[in-house]
Amino acid sequence: MGEAIAALLGAVLEVAMIFTGKAVVSAASFGRWRGEQLSSSEGRIHSPAGALSFKRDGQRVFTATGLFFIGGMFYALFALAALLFAALA
Repeated sequence: MGEAIAALLGAVLEVAMIFTGKAVVSAASFGRWRGEQLSSSEGRIHSPAGALSFKRDGQRVFTATGLFFIGGMFYALFALAALLFAALA
């Protein structure tokens, strides 16, 4: 039972980080870049193996792996800022 809960929590965490990465990419680039749709195989078709992003029709597209990485970096920077704020307060 514990393994099932851990797997479910891991899947929820992964989806949350991907959607956070997608929001960060679109907000930081003002819509010039976009994230890959999760239900499509666009990244497998147009990007080289293991790529975090690729260019398609003149627009930068981040793969699901790239969005996961960006979402993780966002939460890491958020945690660092919270720790620094707590240390200064």
